[in-house]
Amino acid sequence: MILDKETAKKTAELLLQINAIKLQPQEPFTWASGWKSPIYCDNRIVLSYPPIRNYLHQEMAKQVEQLYGKPDAIVGVATGAIGIGMLVADYLNVPFAYVRPEPKKHGRQNQIEGHLDPKSNVVVIEDLISTGKSSLMAVEALKKSHMNVKGMLAIFTYGFETAIENFKNVNIQLHTLSDYSNLLLQARDTNFITEAQHDTLENWRKSPSTWSN
Repeated sequence: MILDKETAKKTAELLLQINAIKLQPQEPFTWASGWKSPIYCDNRIVLSYPPIRNYLHQEMAKQVEQLYGKPDAIVGVATGAIGIGMLVADYLNVPFAYVRPEPKKHGRQNQIEGHLDPKSNVVVIEDLISTGKSSLMAVEALKKSHMNVKGMLAIFTYGFETAIENFKNVNIQLHTLSDYSNLLLQARDTNFITEAQHDTLENWRKSPSTWSN
């Protein structure tokens, strides 16, 4: 869910500007899942641009407080959201921790790195939502450690129906700074893509697993 339309538009503009999001309808990417995709998103790139990372983490922090009040801690999902999550926590002046995809195989075998008091109210930060599977695995790890997960805030989502259903099924509230619909509007309005490319990109989201250029 988008909380602020202007923020959604500005975020999409910035992600396109630095090629954190690349649109290639005629030369699609191949995802690790094997899906052919006209879009590729790597939001870790924002960390290399101070003005942009500052805008994004400050907007995320403001939305966290607006949605949930000041949490006891911010938790990032490894690895993509560690950097931006730590900046959000720093802005709010609250503790930060992050969740690995699975427990370490050695040492203390932690899955959650950092100190969180039991029953803490935490907000999870993500960089990107596709199906939501890995993000919700982090939520499950936090719940098993007796944390109260208030919700999740991400930079961007593709808006897949499967992700919407996955979050709904576990009763976790998801908000994002921007999403696929706002991205396409911004790309079209700024002539970043043509009308034909816009239609191709729209068709991809309807059935990403079977889409072909």
